[in-house]
Amino acid sequence: MDRQIVTIDGPAGAGKSTVAKRLAQELGCIYVDTGALYRGVAYEILQHSIDWENEHDLKVFLSQLDLNFVMENQQLILTSHGKDISGKIRTPQVTMLASSSSAKPAVRKALLSIQKNIAENNDAVFEGRDMGTVVFPKAPFKFFLFADLNIRAKRRYDEMCGDKKDIHQVKEQMAQRDENDSQRQSAPLKPADDAVKIDSSSLTINQVVDMMIKIIRAA
Repeated sequence: MDRQIVTIDGPAGAGKSTVAKRLAQELGCIYVDTGALYRGVAYEILQHSIDWENEHDLKVFLSQLDLNFVMENQQLILTSHGKDISGKIRTPQVTMLASSSSAKPAVRKALLSIQKNIAENNDAVFEGRDMGTVVFPKAPFKFFLFADLNIRAKRRYDEMCGDKKDIHQVKEQMAQRDENDSQRQSAPLKPADDAVKIDSSSLTINQVVDMMIKIIRAA
């Protein structure tokens, strides 16, 4: 039986995670944050002080990597060697390294099998940056969610905790990540040719989800 696979790609701060979670709930399937996998790689690189620019060292490291998603309380939890690392992968340091290291073909190849395995066994909404272009080019429903940089930076700023946050720094880091993701040679961030493009700058989460639901159910 063919699985129902929906892909949502786009830059940071466009609302992909919230939309994907809500859409998965509406469709009664699982939500997969593929960006968490790349953050997991970055987290482990930092934990083990891996020279990820060294191709040999990176391949050895990836061959020993044991990242996986497990279902817990109806949520997918990212584990590394069986330990939950979901709460440790959202720091600015991990975020920036995830953006840089994800440009490595070896990293993307190592994580591809995990994503494919999930799709073979579940109806799912996959959120990421190359889901519709590289990982699931034949997915029946593809969306590309984007928004104005200033709006995306403000959204990310509002999500952050603490009193040391700086919206200008958030915007600079987001712009840098946009450039990294769109300019990399391996699987650059771009909409699939057949993806439905949605500008979320002036839309609520519910409005975006409603648009997607209508498109999916009309097929």
